Amino acid sequence: MWSRFFSFANGAAGIAALAIPLLIVALTVEAIASMLARRDGHYDRRDTLTNLALAVGNAVVGKAWGPLAFAAYTLGARVRVCDVPMTAAWAWVLLFLGDDLCYYWSHRAAHRLPLLWASHQVHHTSRRFNLSVGARNSWTGGLLDWVFWMPLAVIGFPPVAIVAMQGISLSWQFLIHSAYGGRLGVLGFVLNTPSHHRVHHGRNPQYVDRNFGGTLIVWDRLFGTFREEREPVDFGTVVAPARPYNPFFIAFAGWAALLRRPPRPVSPAAPAPRPGS
Repeated sequence: MWSRFFSFANGAAGIAALAIPLLIVALTVEAIASMLARRDGHYDRRDTLTNLALAVGNAVVGKAWGPLAFAAYTLGARVRVCDVPMTAAWAWVLLFLGDDLCYYWSHRAAHRLPLLWASHQVHHTSRRFNLSVGARNSWTGGLLDWVFWMPLAVIGFPPVAIVAMQGISLSWQFLIHSAYGGRLGVLGFVLNTPSHHRVHHGRNPQYVDRNFGGTLIVWDRLFGTFREEREPVDFGTVVAPARPYNPFFIAFAGWAALLRRPPRPVSPAAPAPRPGS
């Protein structure tokens, strides 16, 4: 049984790893298309280089956070309620839904809890929206993100399978940062799309704290956080980084701000503090 399980899990992990060069190709094609269009404004050379630098830093520190998460899932599996048979197709369907639900609540919490926003704000500080922004990720988020996936391990999903599904989900989450994507027709009722995710990256008051979904948008529809893209989106945070092209400053500015003031709920488009407040 275990040999069959690992063949399934390794196959899922292989799909996630295989997606990496395809995502690089997609980013390159989109950047060239934007360059040829000249005036569409989707890409800025300095912003793109900053995004890529943050992506490299995220990959490097991921060497530490990845084992931490896997170790936590392994501990959770020791008190599991049952053994989910990963040789069954329905088990992978349930894992997909469970992973996406965990991501929704993780993402929503990252916008509402200052301790988590200190990391996640990195992803929202770009004033552009393109595939390179999809790679603009925190260097410290992995310290706590795993907490939201612990229920899957306790239920009985093996840690290897959980990590593999997270990798597959991240591939779609990268693609929905496309500057040229739309609503995808009827699929947009179920799937998270570039249009839905543009809303999420907007600092327009009507778009703040909306569309937290990963692969699916159904959780937002179910829990009341969905918003359709209707007006043009103004990307970024209300208070822009003081050094918008310095990856080290961007990576830790949220933590510095958190240490300077008492913790309180924030969001990407929260009004700037009033003088003296």
